[in-house]
Amino acid sequence: MKTAIIGLPTVGKTSLFTILTGAHEDTRLGSTAARSGVAKVPDTRLDELAKIFEPPKITHATVEYVDFPAISKEHLRDPSYLAGLRVADAFAHVVRVFEDATVAHEKGSVDPLRDIDDVETELVLSDLVVIEKRLERLDKDRKKVKNPELDHEFELLEKCKALVDANQPLRQLSLDADGEKRIRGFQFLSQKPMLYVLNIGEADAARLHEIEQQYRSGPLQGRAHTEVMAMCGKIEAELAELAPEEAREYLASYGLKESGLVRMITASYRLLGLMSFLTAGETEVRAWTIPIASQAVKAAGAIHSDFEKKFIRAEVVNWKNLVDLGGYPGVREKGLLRLEGKDYIVKDGDVLVIRHG
Repeated sequence: MKTAIIGLPTVGKTSLFTILTGAHEDTRLGSTAARSGVAKVPDTRLDELAKIFEPPKITHATVEYVDFPAISKEHLRDPSYLAGLRVADAFAHVVRVFEDATVAHEKGSVDPLRDIDDVETELVLSDLVVIEKRLERLDKDRKKVKNPELDHEFELLEKCKALVDANQPLRQLSLDADGEKRIRGFQFLSQKPMLYVLNIGEADAARLHEIEQQYRSGPLQGRAHTEVMAMCGKIEAELAELAPEEAREYLASYGLKESGLVRMITASYRLLGLMSFLTAGETEVRAWTIPIASQAVKAAGAIHSDFEKKFIRAEVVNWKNLVDLGGYPGVREKGLLRLEGKDYIVKDGDVLVIRHG
């Protein structure tokens, strides 16, 4: 899963990327170059399972984040910048929601909704250029030859054009499976799922969940394929320097239970419809990322392509039962280790043992 971190200048975007991934700025990179880094998906279930199996290796699921230079008309005309954005699975749009005395701007000029709309407009306009070029080409081709496929594509892109002409992102467009397949190759920017990351000030940290809800049920309500979460960049930077116990105490002083980074990764999973299943044994305890409602045979394929091809059965148990009963012998004795076929729908937190040829 690749999430592009985007936003306007001086919103705290790059600081967030550094905290998430630990990757620091490389001055050798050009002004339009993106920086990539990997963040571990926090999962306390792995720690609990590791206490039972004591493996030499614990492997978390990961999320790839890419820090892009600030969105601008100039950058969106750069082919390499655009190409990088197009291959992202989702966007995390960092939005400043507080005044910062260290940043030069007019007092009162911080306007989160304006900034959200400005970035959305740039993405929409970028898609409009692609749509118009393709429609022009299709119009010429349809005059030369009769082809129902060309007609279907033309009609679909006309719908897309009507939406972006109204300055609406393509993620608002309802499409059937065939329509999704037809426009997937265009990699439209305004169609990508969007996570709005509200960067609030330290003074508002105790109201973090309240502010988040205000935006979610207010101005950002009804936006398709979007999620909203709030965090305080200053607090996250300080948390990154603390030991786990100190970090918990520091969060509690603001009335918070989880760090913004944990909640951001959780929101990213929710936005993309992802979940984790687990494998556990004496050599490794590991989390694997799959789409929600995946079948057991597809989960096996996430581990290894041969497991999917030669799938026989999956042994399945809930991770909590496995921990509470001290391992596989305990859950077998209680009849909680089930044999499931390839069509079994894997649940978040299932521990799987794949039987294959």
